[in-house]
Amino acid sequence: MPQIVTLIPGDGIGPDITQAVVRVIEASGADIQWDRRDAGVSAIEKHTTPIPQETLDSIRTNRVALKGPLTTPVGVGFRSINVALRKEFDLYSNVRPAYTIVRGGRYEGVDIVLIRENTEGLYSGVEHYVGIGGDPRAAAESVMLVTRFGVERILRYAFEYALKNGRKKVTLAHKANILKYTQGLFLDVGREMAKEYEGRVQFEDRIIDAAAMMLVMDPGQFDVIVCENMFGDILSDLIAGLVGGLGMAPGANIGKDAAIFEAVHGSAPDIAGKGIANPLALLLAAAMMLDHLDMRDEAARIRKALVAVVVEGDSLTPDLGGTGTTDSLADAIIKRL
Repeated sequence: MPQIVTLIPGDGIGPDITQAVVRVIEASGADIQWDRRDAGVSAIEKHTTPIPQETLDSIRTNRVALKGPLTTPVGVGFRSINVALRKEFDLYSNVRPAYTIVRGGRYEGVDIVLIRENTEGLYSGVEHYVGIGGDPRAAAESVMLVTRFGVERILRYAFEYALKNGRKKVTLAHKANILKYTQGLFLDVGREMAKEYEGRVQFEDRIIDAAAMMLVMDPGQFDVIVCENMFGDILSDLIAGLVGGLGMAPGANIGKDAAIFEAVHGSAPDIAGKGIANPLALLLAAAMMLDHLDMRDEAARIRKALVAVVVEGDSLTPDLGGTGTTDSLADAIIKRL
């Protein structure tokens, strides 16, 4: 019986790269049935909202979604559609792997997974202006909200991820030297939990700014990194830069009852419809989705074919230095499957 997955093509280049990825997944033999739904700017004309209720219902029913890039329209009441989806389904763990595929870059052999708390911290949205005298916006205040519940579940996810995927070390990146309560709680819980995994997973903690410097100097010393929301947002793009940028950066947002897999780059409206968009980030996200669904053989075959195409420079899109198209790149991967 096929696994039903909610498919959200998205905006801009989203439909083009999504269609290419669907072709590759079908060629791999993965038993997937797609439930296509709308979201983003493209959904407003048809549904008058960027997140239609039927799309939410589909994700809630299927529990797994593959999503192209979405554009948040100005003035619709959402800070971000992606953030709204994470909050709707309590997708507390953002998983961002980065590993070397393109050869000849500044770094070789990078293989890092960043796990970011996705619902709390400075991105919890608790902020306001403070009026002083006649100035209603004389000051602004944001609250870094950190709960023991939120910290424990993201750290547990990181340690269990390391065990399940044969990873050797978890690094907790923090700023507890300055933010002694919020980041101190994160660090204290991490150190306590690490005792449960002693002998199975190594543990270390690094101050966030030092960790950023060490990533640039020698990324090979990191394996799994776990941190709070804003720090994770910044470091996840940093590690993507170590392996060539967001065009090769997949992401997963995982909760207890649902998981949404996505390319983390934008909708690139300037090249939408030109057939030259790079589908590899979304394809790598789809491979993560197949792993999540225990279709590991299909995921491994897709990754192997993708790496072969990139290494051989076959039909690569312009951003990867080639003259190929979205479809020719997909065709080259399918040929190797």
